[in-house]
Order: sequence, then structure tokens, then C-alpha cells
Amino acid sequence: MQKGWTVSQKKRPDAATWIAAGIILAVYVAVFVLEQIIPPTTMLFTVLKKGATYALVAVSMNLLNGFTGLFSLGQAGFMLIGAYVYAIFSMSSEVRDRVYQYFDCAIGITLPVIPAILLAGLVAAAFAFLIGLPVLRLKSDYLAIATLGFAEIIRAVFQWKKLGPVTNGSNMLKDYPTFNDFNIVNAEGKVVLYLSTLVPFLIAGVCIAAIVLLINSTYGRSFKAIRDDEVAAEAMGINLARHKQLAFCISSFFAGVGGAMLAMFTNTIQAKSFTSAMTYEILLIVVIGGIGSVTGSCIGSFLFVACSEWWLRFLDQKQYIGTWEVPLLRNGFRLVVFSVIIMVVVLFYRQGLMGMRELPDLFRKKKRSAKPGKEAAQ
Repeated sequence: MQKGWTVSQKKRPDAATWIAAGIILAVYVAVFVLEQIIPPTTMLFTVLKKGATYALVAVSMNLLNGFTGLFSLGQAGFMLIGAYVYAIFSMSSEVRDRVYQYFDCAIGITLPVIPAILLAGLVAAAFAFLIGLPVLRLKSDYLAIATLGFAEIIRAVFQWKKLGPVTNGSNMLKDYPTFNDFNIVNAEGKVVLYLSTLVPFLIAGVCIAAIVLLINSTYGRSFKAIRDDEVAAEAMGINLARHKQLAFCISSFFAGVGGAMLAMFTNTIQAKSFTSAMTYEILLIVVIGGIGSVTGSCIGSFLFVACSEWWLRFLDQKQYIGTWEVPLLRNGFRLVVFSVIIMVVVLFYRQGLMGMRELPDLFRKKKRSAKPGKEAAQ
């Protein structure tokens, strides 16, 4: 027996993986540097913060829809739970009486930011576990309708007046820690180091890295097997119910974390803003980026937010070339152009911008297949 067969060899990262890691590190460095030299009110930072938040939620949805094959539309509901849990438990006791001015607040615990974010994810995962017990028995469109119904129900419940001492009813929650609170200030209160954009990148990066590790683990391979063929996966000894429940809870956990990040981005939250349209936006990002691609979900998130929030804003206002008024430009025309762009992308990129490829795959050389004549000669 050869000596090398007795030791299990670990797969080492190749050159493409190191290049991809270098690009990601360069992006983080660029975000940090730009935040120090560009005014914080620039629209660029709004896009980066919201893009990082949507990237995490899109990847969590891709874990369920793309890698496990479960068509769920309940992402907005889990984001709502995460946002409310974070806001309620991170709010200081000094501002609770002012925020809950119509109710006697029943929550008297104040947690630091990171534990509050983790609690937001855990509560969302707990709801997912309870919802998943009956819902995950359904398949395809029926599962999508059931999870969409859950999101609508949870939005109505959180605005119920009876729950006012906990959720503040239909009133908004505010005055909790936001991304701006991570900026470092001096004794005079002047910001000396801006971190309000780097922090959401760090939170999203750590969470997405955890999802990538999960996808590349034995559990991730089981998820893919369920996606490809449930009958074959079950024949190979994979417990379908347990793995579906696990994927559903993990996806909901990171959706809850994304909801907490969205609360930190918007500074105020209200249940009525977590509509089904938010879930459709996340689903659109997953489709544009590529179902089954983490990189595609991240790229699609920033492109979607940049187009919808920044690049096409001028289409909603009248524009003049000299004295000639450009026709059609008026409030709402931006959405028309954005819809056309999405249709073009879907038509020419049937599998999304990335398909099922990841960032390192872009730097790997494709292996050329041998010619038929040459194969026959061999």
C-alpha cells in the first residue's frame, strides 16, 4: 500500500480562490477608505448599506429556493420579526416611555447590539420551526402560497392593538441603535472615524461566509440532493423532513438578521412596510443574480438597489435639453424603465447573471473537451 493512501488529503484552495478572496478584501478596504474621504450623505453609502442588507436576505432566500429547492415567499415576514425583536430589545429604557407613548411597554430588557441581532435571528428561526411543521409538507406553489400567507398574517398580528405593549401596535419603533452609532466620535461629539457603512458589510460578510460553509458541508450536499431528486435523496438515507426543516430554519435565521440590519438602516420601522412586495424584490434579486449562486445574489442585490434607488432617479423628474422638454419623463417612469431592463436581463441571461457559478469560477480556465474523432481513435 502506498504511503499517501493512509492519510486523508484536504483540498487546498487553488489560485482562483485566492484571487476571489483578494477581490473581496479589496472591496472591504475600498468601502472603508471611501467612507473616510466622501461626505456621508452621498447616495453611494445609502446604496451600499441597503445593498449589503439585501445581499444577506437574498443569499438566505437562495439557500432555500436555489440550493434546497423549496419555493418559499415568507422572507418579508421573517425580516419583520427580526426587525421588531432587534428594535424592542436594543432600545434603551430611557426612550421606551417616549416611544411607547400609547402603551405600557412590557419589555424591560436592553441588550447590546450584537446579542440583539442574534436574538432577532433566533426568534425568526423559532417561528420558522413552528410554521415549518405543517407547511413543509406542501410542495411547489402550495408551499409558496402558505409561506406568503404567513408573512401577511404576521404583519397584521404585529399591528394588533392587543400586542401594543410589546410591538407598539401600528405605531413605529424608533430611537434604537443604528449603523450611525458605530461611528467613532471625539469628546466634542465630532466623528473622527466613519464605520457606518463598513459595519453592515462586516455583518453581512460573516453571515454569508457561514452560509457558504454550510453549502459546502455535508448538509449542503444533502440540500442539493433534495433539490435535484427527493426520491433518490431519500433512497440514499437523507431524512427529507429533518433537512427541509433545517434549511427552512437556517434561512429564516439569516432573514431575521437581515431584518435587524434593515431596521438599523431605516432608523425607524413599522409593520405595514414589510409587504409582499419586499419578498418579490428579494426573489427578483435571486433570479437576476442566478438561482443557486451566492455570488449572483450579492451582485444582483447591489445592482438592484443602485438602479432602483440611485441611477434611474432622474427619470422621475422633468429634464430639459436647452428649451426642449424630454418627453415621457415624469413621476413613476423610472419603474417602467427598470421593468424593461429586468425583462432584457431575464431574456438574454436565462440562468441569471452568474448562473450557478461563484466568484472563483470566473478565474478558472475551462477544460477543453476532446474532439469526437480523437476520442474514437483513443
